[in-house]
Amino acid sequence: MDPQAFIRLSISSLGLRYPEKPGIHVFSSPCTCEIRLRGFPPQIASIPILSSPEATPDSHIIASSFYLEKSDLKALLTPGCFYTPQACLEIVVFTGRKGSHSCGVGVKRQQVGTFKLDVGPEWGEGKPVVLFSGWIGIGKMRKSLAELHIRVKLDPDPRYVFQFEDEAKLSPQIVQIQGSVKQPIFSCKFSQDRVAQVDPLNNYWSTTCDGTDQETERRERKGWKVKIHDLSGSAVAAAFMTTPFVPSSGCDWVARSNPGSWLIVRPDTFRPENWLPWGKLEAWRERCGSKDSIFVRFHLLSDGQDGGELLMSEILLNAERGGEFFIDTDRQATSNSNIPSPQSSGDFAGLSPVAGGFVMSCRVQGEAKRGKPMVQLAMRHVTCVEDAAIFMALAVAVDLSIEACKPFRRRFRRGNRHSW
Repeated sequence: MDPQAFIRLSISSLGLRYPEKPGIHVFSSPCTCEIRLRGFPPQIASIPILSSPEATPDSHIIASSFYLEKSDLKALLTPGCFYTPQACLEIVVFTGRKGSHSCGVGVKRQQVGTFKLDVGPEWGEGKPVVLFSGWIGIGKMRKSLAELHIRVKLDPDPRYVFQFEDEAKLSPQIVQIQGSVKQPIFSCKFSQDRVAQVDPLNNYWSTTCDGTDQETERRERKGWKVKIHDLSGSAVAAAFMTTPFVPSSGCDWVARSNPGSWLIVRPDTFRPENWLPWGKLEAWRERCGSKDSIFVRFHLLSDGQDGGELLMSEILLNAERGGEFFIDTDRQATSNSNIPSPQSSGDFAGLSPVAGGFVMSCRVQGEAKRGKPMVQLAMRHVTCVEDAAIFMALAVAVDLSIEACKPFRRRFRRGNRHSW
């Protein structure tokens, strides 16, 4: 498998100081910054205020990351319009919070200053490079100069890119994409309810209906299973429902109080006929007025005897349009305190050690349009084809959770046998 070139742009070691008044916090409210790069959504990060002039922020704390592929670099290095001829990384620092209130009085967000770094040819060389590291004055406030500490670094971060050639329920082929070339790598087999007697997954699988009971289907979705096969036809990963997706009491959708769940499994290295649990995916529907979301939570299961779970991702997906599920230890840790830091995330279930940063992403469609999931996987977490297969099984579980979390209310016409 040949990876595609990606570049990781990381912004870390953020800190703010007021050198002319050491030891005095001249900012009366929290400081944040908007990190902007042309062609990407702006990212928000908090900035600690340092009272000691000798203090230096921790360089391992990543505030923000951008991942650039070949087309992104080409767009950034191409001169823009008359007003912005050259692309740049821009970090705008504010004191206060936009739209926040304190004791009923609005707290006005005030701009402290701006840091800019032009995009240059070195961005496209594919080599590790520190673009900036240290203190820099960013603007005047209260007749004194505020200084920002920042570290900006580029690192090559190659990825494998995969796509399902059809909907997961149609048992499609999975291809690897390298430029315009599509190479078959896996196939997946979807099944529901009926399970062969010699299926090795029967140790984990439980079914009670034969798929013909429409009334049961109207109130629960269970027994869904997908196996991932390599080109030789051997099953190398699988995902199956362990908790049915059923409407919670008093409503007609899968709610937080009773989420549906999947178990992601892989073959035992020493006994390939046996399967080992690798991860657990939970999903439910969040009702937010006229716009619903699907909440997806993924835990990595410990290989040890303690049966521990490590929370790796919590994502809200738009129920109608879909979105991106991802595992990124930096991106999650900065937005959710429940996600482990890179230093505590340990070994990713037999794959390469997680040193922080991007692990995988899966882009899925929503209820309005059933699509073909697109998966990106960091090369450093893949030592063999089987390593990639387990993430394909996880991607299938995410994609099918969108459908499994659809509301259960229906209007049947005479002769209509569709359950949803």
